[in-house]
Amino acid sequence: MNRIFISVFGINIYWYAVLILIGILIGIFLACKEAKRISYDTNFINDLAFYVIPVSLIGARLYYVIFNFSIFKNDILSIFKVWEGGLAIYGGVIAGIIFTAIYCKRKDKSILKTLDIFAPSLILGQAIGRWGNFINQEAFGREVTLEFLQNMHIPQFIIDGMYINGTYYEPTFLYESVWCLLGFIILIIVRYNFKNIKIGTLTSVYFIWYGIERFFVETLRSDSLFIGEFKISVIVSFIIILIGLVLLFLNRNYEYYNKGDDKKCKKEKLL
Repeated sequence: MNRIFISVFGINIYWYAVLILIGILIGIFLACKEAKRISYDTNFINDLAFYVIPVSLIGARLYYVIFNFSIFKNDILSIFKVWEGGLAIYGGVIAGIIFTAIYCKRKDKSILKTLDIFAPSLILGQAIGRWGNFINQEAFGREVTLEFLQNMHIPQFIIDGMYINGTYYEPTFLYESVWCLLGFIILIIVRYNFKNIKIGTLTSVYFIWYGIERFFVETLRSDSLFIGEFKISVIVSFIIILIGLVLLFLNRNYEYYNKGDDKKCKKEKLL
């Protein structure tokens, strides 16, 4: 499978990078549109996106490198070859949330409300980004037969892409992409059809929805990152599901999400 999108003056631009860029641009557009709809500071959203995107990419790379260091220990410079693949979504999400929390505190903005604005953008970006994993032939599952894939009634190009080094693999990247796309649709439905949703609801739904999916899909993957005998993403998934449930319980005390930027609840600043 050709990973190169285009070559310009001898410089290769990879599909992986193109798909990530597409996800980022769509995500920023949706976040700014939503901020404008609820009278939130769009300049703040743009500024945050400018900083949080590189921070998240660095976090995604560091997460992958730390828990997969055996690949890089003999060639340290290869750590910087991000275009070849090797970004861990959870690393990007964790780094992005931590940076967003710090940035919101400095700018006196609601952390949860800001995360609510970005939640649909994030999960849609994940749905798009998984196709970069497909092109790089990573994030795949267990060994399967050709018949198994044909019985899934998926397009032939996906079946062909799952033939890696003489073996067919389960397309777990596809499971996650479809699940994230469904999650995006659910978040959009909640956002635009429920008038009295509380601040933190969209963030909670994101954590729970994605956490459940990743928990189960990770058990099928054959290229997971480990800490000892445990799959790291299974542990992280369990944690973010719990966080989502706790936030969903606590947000009963918060203001309504669709009120303007100047409408802040008493407890909101604590988060």
